[in-house]
Amino acid sequence: MRILAINPGSTSTKISVFDELNEIFTQTIRHSTDELALYSKIIDQYDFRKKILIEVLEKEHIPVSSINVVVGRGGLLKPIPGGVYKVNDILIEDLRKEILGEHASNLGGILADCIAKEIGNDVNAFIVDPVVVDELDDIARPSGCPELPRISIFHALNQKAVARRFAREIGKKYEELNLIVVHLGGGITIGAHKHGRVVDVNNGLDGEGPFSPERAGTVPIGALVKLCFSRKYELHEVRKMITGKGGLVAYLGTNNANEVEQRITKGSQKDKNIYESMAYQIAKDIGAYSTVLKGEIDAILITGGLANSAMLIEWIKERVSFIAPIHIYPGEDEMKALAEGVYYALKGELEIRDYN
Repeated sequence: MRILAINPGSTSTKISVFDELNEIFTQTIRHSTDELALYSKIIDQYDFRKKILIEVLEKEHIPVSSINVVVGRGGLLKPIPGGVYKVNDILIEDLRKEILGEHASNLGGILADCIAKEIGNDVNAFIVDPVVVDELDDIARPSGCPELPRISIFHALNQKAVARRFAREIGKKYEELNLIVVHLGGGITIGAHKHGRVVDVNNGLDGEGPFSPERAGTVPIGALVKLCFSRKYELHEVRKMITGKGGLVAYLGTNNANEVEQRITKGSQKDKNIYESMAYQIAKDIGAYSTVLKGEIDAILITGGLANSAMLIEWIKERVSFIAPIHIYPGEDEMKALAEGVYYALKGELEIRDYN
């Protein structure tokens, strides 16, 4: 089984080719500002990106005709349960209509579908665990304000992949386990995984949870309302405070954890206080999500780029190791997660779902 995985970013398209689960090629194709400026909308870039993608594969002597299955990063679709979805006309239509907003990941399913159709020979296109995965229990949805229900937007692809990987390692099924999965990246999400469903998780895009390298997380709501009506800031400025210029950026002027740790080793007490406070908030939310599972937790899995930080991980462990065994999966290998999802689905170990 030769798998082509496609992960479009705002200024890049990452592609990987796998034979079974053995990665034989990967490359991040960079797109210049001038190239992208020719297109008024992201969705209009798909022909341009597809052409370059195919040229790269041909240059590497990987004929497109050798591909058996194509998988793309899921975009901003309607809220759906997690899993592997075969791309169909309804899915493509919703991606093109940008029903939940404009985002480069919307191109993932479209590119996968276009390439699969060009190859023919019953080659199918899939997406795996998009960020809009919504498996929240009904009890988790109310926020206290009916106009503002809690929304499930999180690092579903990586969280689900790591959870399934851990289950295979211990010889069990993901659906048999209760797990807390923590994704530590530019944004931070913490999910309560109950027998294969993420029954509660913080909105990592713009609303809840610990502050992160770039996001403010949960903030005092009364003070936020006053700030919004102070006439000092425009809407886009407030949104940037919450996502992009919050967290470590706001306090320390950088989103680079390595830089922060270097300052700490040189004696910066301010950097230590803020960095440890982030760890404190992460640990506090892990504790909160342990109550969702009523304390019946098989393991805590920590993943994402910041899982490489021994300093941060040690601070978190100090506070939550009593809850359950902790397992670390550093990094965020989205390409492997995409390949694993479709591989195990085609092997019959995961259900292939229909989007409707």
